[in-house]
Amino acid sequence: MDADVVVIGGGLAGLVATCELVRAGKSVLVVEQENSENLGGQAYWSFGGIFLVDSPMQRRLGVRDSFDLAWRDWQDSARWDRLDGDHPEDLWAQRWGRAYVEFAAGEKRSWLRQQGVRFTPLVGWAERGSLSTGGHGNSVPRFHVPWGTGTGISEPFADRVRAAAGAGLVTVRFRHRVDELVVECGQVRGVRGAVLAPDTARRGAPSNRSVVGEFELRAQAVVIASGGIGGNHDQVRRWWPSRLGEPPRRMVTGVPEHVDGRMLDVAADQGVRLVNRDRMWHYTEGLQNWNPIWPGHGIRILPGPSSLWLDARGRRLPVPGLPGYDTLGTLTLLRTTPDLAGLDHSWFLLDQSIVKKEFALSGSEQNPDLTNRDLRLLLRSRLGRSAPGPVEDFKEHGEDFVVADTLRDLVDGMNALTGDGLLDHDEIERQVRARDDEVVDQSSEDAQAVGIRTSRRFLGDRLFRTARPHRLLDPAHGPLIAVRLWTVTRKTLGGIQTDLAGRALGADGAPVSGLYAAGEAAGFGGGGVHGYNALEGTFLGGCLFTGRTVGRSLVDAL
Repeated sequence: MDADVVVIGGGLAGLVATCELVRAGKSVLVVEQENSENLGGQAYWSFGGIFLVDSPMQRRLGVRDSFDLAWRDWQDSARWDRLDGDHPEDLWAQRWGRAYVEFAAGEKRSWLRQQGVRFTPLVGWAERGSLSTGGHGNSVPRFHVPWGTGTGISEPFADRVRAAAGAGLVTVRFRHRVDELVVECGQVRGVRGAVLAPDTARRGAPSNRSVVGEFELRAQAVVIASGGIGGNHDQVRRWWPSRLGEPPRRMVTGVPEHVDGRMLDVAADQGVRLVNRDRMWHYTEGLQNWNPIWPGHGIRILPGPSSLWLDARGRRLPVPGLPGYDTLGTLTLLRTTPDLAGLDHSWFLLDQSIVKKEFALSGSEQNPDLTNRDLRLLLRSRLGRSAPGPVEDFKEHGEDFVVADTLRDLVDGMNALTGDGLLDHDEIERQVRARDDEVVDQSSEDAQAVGIRTSRRFLGDRLFRTARPHRLLDPAHGPLIAVRLWTVTRKTLGGIQTDLAGRALGADGAPVSGLYAAGEAAGFGGGGVHGYNALEGTFLGGCLFTGRTVGRSLVDAL
């Protein structure tokens, strides 16, 4: 045996599982196809939001939350409906869902503090939902932001693995790509694959796939923690569900190119059961990164509630197409409306007051104040007179931004950017004026106006995330800004079906001896813990929870 356990993937889930195993004295061999710069995986690049329930930060901001409320929200959002037959696809997903919400309402925060994770006072109200009774969405703010953003979550575990490697307790084989599971007498006993040529590409950048050798590694058990398919548009289109309409011809990419789903197909080809592969999570507020790291690098806007959202033909989106409310509901609107079939973009229309208060960009590199744990910069950038620096950089350099002093000049610029002449100034002006009248009317029952007022009743949003209601056509709040939005690929919600110990299941529904799965590769638990919809702050949390569960299960089993 080369180690007690082989872990495939050096992302967050694999690192957490490794840390649990090392803490118990087990030897671990981590196999990672990229170079050492990429330890920590996608988590490193993320905004780092964490779903917590009834936390001290919530209570300080006057938020009343509970396990019962969070579990109700989770079930209403997940809508698990594949519960029939001999081996239901959603059977274990539903069980993982409840276990995860119990974790988020219980020891998750204290456990993270023990690992060295610290949180800012900020609690966001992400994914507010479909605005329907019993529908998808967070009833209260639960999006907790760590100091360090994604690096504040991933690096404590990466540092532990680096230290363990230095002490000889962990071996990390970078530039090793797994092509096959080693199975003997029905038990997984290791992995085989290709050694890739050295590559000094910076973190997240593409690397070569030149094969310079082969390897075989043996262990008592193997953990698949290889991530999802978001970097592979062919795979995204292959599994794109008809309920979301036609996949866009053009998308931007929210994860590095190597997040290609390859290991999922390797597992499936060897009899591992994959479920819910048509469930996925892509955002509709994507920008082309003006300073890209990987091909098609997309950045997602985390919007406040005040921007006017128009489709590619200049029509205001109906409910639930409001900024920050219902990710997949809005994606469905844009992809199933018949006369939008060949149009892959939409528009935010806003002004300088809104962009400086309400625009946040997802990603550790886009939030230097939080990532660098700089409180002074945080207060200056979030409460200052201009937008945060990275937002202003996109406004100045980004291909998708149009800035103008008048609405006519703005619409002309939007038409010039797309070259399709689809936008009519007079019709857009009519919609802007209608929106303005509703927003400044304190008694308005317009869904967006109500949402803005509701948001400002929450102290955190009033201070950091929601502009004072005002007219877009008021020159005092100018200039006007239009932002062209693309679909940005991100998360795989289905994956390897696992039981509550993290054991991978086979086609017959029984555990595959010696094989475990964690993180996005396992649909963040059970092959689909989120069901059809995520509540945000739950992706990194899913990696943490599944990695911890698998590590502890293996400690007990070996």
